[in-house]
Amino acid sequence: MNWSIIPASWSGPLLSVLRIVAGLLLLAHGVHKFFNFPAPFPFPLNGMMYAAGVIELVGGALLMLGLATRLSAFVCSGFAAAAYWIGHAPQSPFPVANGGDAAILFCFVFLYIAAAGPGPWSVDAMRAREPVT
Repeated sequence: MNWSIIPASWSGPLLSVLRIVAGLLLLAHGVHKFFNFPAPFPFPLNGMMYAAGVIELVGGALLMLGLATRLSAFVCSGFAAAAYWIGHAPQSPFPVANGGDAAILFCFVFLYIAAAGPGPWSVDAMRAREPVT
């Protein structure tokens, strides 16, 4: 019996949607740090937070576009893991108590994208196609 609700043919486009949405969410964190949008960032940026903002802005934009996707996703996965272990885990061993749920999800979503690739709706996929003559 086939219990699938969503056709398998949707897996590529949905991978692209996952990449775009995850990239947009990461980008939003960088925009918050550097541009105080949509609300002021709650404290001044130190060196580590500045570096985090750069990774969030650049990595989020690259992932949204699907450009250099595997490398960008791998770097962002490591960044999210570091964010969890440095910023959240010392507060509590439980993600629901330390606020690290998003960092863990980002880490594994980006790791999956690094392995699976960008999906069909990406600059990488567009550049890989043969030119039509």
